Amino acid sequence: MSVEVRPLQGDKKLLRAFLDVVDRIYADDPNYVRSLDMDVSDRMNPKKNPFFEAGEAEGWVAFRGGEPVGRISASIDRLHLERYHDDAGFFGFFDTLEDDEVARALLDAAASWLRARAMRVMRGPFSLSINEECGCLVEGFDTPPMIMMPHHRPYQGGLLERAGLAKCKDLFAWTYDIGTVPPRAQKAHDEIAAMPEVTTRPLDMKNLARDVRLVMDVFNDAWSDNWGFVPTTPAQVEKMAEDLKLLCMPELTKLTFIDGEIAAVALALPNLNELIADANGKLFPFGAVKLLWRLKVTGPKTGRLVILGIRKRWRNVRRFAGLSAFLYVAMNQSAHLLGMKRGELGWTLEDNSPINVGIKLMGGRVYKKYRIYERSIEAGS
Repeated sequence: MSVEVRPLQGDKKLLRAFLDVVDRIYADDPNYVRSLDMDVSDRMNPKKNPFFEAGEAEGWVAFRGGEPVGRISASIDRLHLERYHDDAGFFGFFDTLEDDEVARALLDAAASWLRARAMRVMRGPFSLSINEECGCLVEGFDTPPMIMMPHHRPYQGGLLERAGLAKCKDLFAWTYDIGTVPPRAQKAHDEIAAMPEVTTRPLDMKNLARDVRLVMDVFNDAWSDNWGFVPTTPAQVEKMAEDLKLLCMPELTKLTFIDGEIAAVALALPNLNELIADANGKLFPFGAVKLLWRLKVTGPKTGRLVILGIRKRWRNVRRFAGLSAFLYVAMNQSAHLLGMKRGELGWTLEDNSPINVGIKLMGGRVYKKYRIYERSIEAGS
């Protein structure tokens, strides 16, 4: 039977198929955690996702014999285009059965949509941008994904390659056991902590919007030279602050100041995927109660360090060379006191040697790799 690919175009029934098709694709995968339906649908909704202020996107569902067998999205981030001038559009939410015809049909639909908008390169997966879920899992299928990280079948990278896409960049996810830290890192922490001009505090939940702006100001400065970086907008920062009201554990955040000026930040999140693994994407009618109970009472045992950054002006100041180790150790101590057992750091770029070496020194080890693919989509390619 032939494959039919249908665009969402705001159709609620197709959106339901877009959400539910993963149940078939990952039916016997014990490590897959279905994202919350409300999160995915909100991300695809121009009225709820601030990405759409400077971007556009569409989604498709593939059907065979009337049954959904795969999905994909395509997106254009004008902030990316303004920064890089590379005519690159993105694909994401790439989930399919092990079927080359399905994969090609979905990728062709995304490529055609991007080509019609003058894009010459298709890159991804980005769902929908580099500041959301990134990459196709190519190593590390034996453990569930952490919060805001994707999961795929081992065959999905091969589907992309046989459809003509090639590796663009690998992203590393690092795991580490929470508890003791290397003596060298502890020494660096203690030296920074003893400096009278250095002060550290957690996020202030009563002034969350203000503090999230501080965190993202450091992020936009510290990450600005990274491959593919796109700054967060004020609307995205506001949305992040709203989302953190429920999920944030302030103990897992550090805002570090030098002489009263924000200099470095660390932000970790409890691993939502650990808490919703049995929810099958649904929070209602009882999932919300379970989530709050597990978050506030039983407590998560795993978490993900999403942001750790130092403003450029302080990076090469010898006196403050231990700031990264200071933050790592402080976060480790807080997580240990909360009863957490394991953390994830990342993602990091495969060729970001200074960051990767530092994580190794802290005892981290790469346990998952995510691959960004791309191919030309110019007419005739």
